[in-house]
Amino acid sequence: MWILVNGSAFVLYLLASFLARPRGGRARATQASGEHSYRDAATVAMLLAWLAHASSFVLVLQGLHDPDFGFAPALSLTFWLVAAVYWVESLYYPLQGLRSWICLLAAISLLLTWFFPGDRLAPPGAGIAFSLHWAMGIAAYGLFGAAVLHGFMLWSADRALHRRRPTLAGLGPALPLLTLEKLTYRLAALGFALLTASLLFAISFSERLFGHAFELNHQTVFAVAAWLLFAVLLLGRGVLGWRGRQALRWLFSGSALLLLSYVGSRFVLQVILHR
Repeated sequence: MWILVNGSAFVLYLLASFLARPRGGRARATQASGEHSYRDAATVAMLLAWLAHASSFVLVLQGLHDPDFGFAPALSLTFWLVAAVYWVESLYYPLQGLRSWICLLAAISLLLTWFFPGDRLAPPGAGIAFSLHWAMGIAAYGLFGAAVLHGFMLWSADRALHRRRPTLAGLGPALPLLTLEKLTYRLAALGFALLTASLLFAISFSERLFGHAFELNHQTVFAVAAWLLFAVLLLGRGVLGWRGRQALRWLFSGSALLLLSYVGSRFVLQVILHR
């Protein structure tokens, strides 16, 4: 059942990505009509894919599929959350250009779960505490993932403006740059709040979560380093007025470290070390 649901979501995400990709080379009236039809079809396909993706998590909650805590399921849940953030934003802002990229990344994450399912169970005795810690961390991943995609739109627009090069396909700004910038760092601020809560939860309940006192292993070091970079970013924007490429460098660097903290460490353990 789980494979059928995940497979349906995978196919629908690919279909939505194909339908949402930028098109050109036709007469303007014909192109406008065709783009509208493709956009409507892509909207429906992405919604169906997102619902099918959500259904796979429902199966886990109902006990019909064992929970997985590997790097691929974490990526899958992250991009599901990114898609959810996109849907909420798209109700208020024209962000259709991101749809193709989001759907493609979500499809790839689903494909990875078939080959790298990861650990089947949470640590013994962890109970709801581990689930809360994991959920807060993954929610932070999703918000920072959405912020990074918005950041790439800002970077693409800056590249086009200062270097006179075209924006990357699907990443052209569909709304004023100041609005896009506010959305980007608003998402980063929300992600920072959840990341802070997740770290405080891990420190406070380490014995229950992991069976030992809180320690600075490689996963924790990456998470704390990412937290520090995001703190500097938000402080720099709020106090020093950082904008443009300077702020984006901090956002991308912090997000890369955060990706390494759980997904990267689990990838090394599962795929390279086979643990």
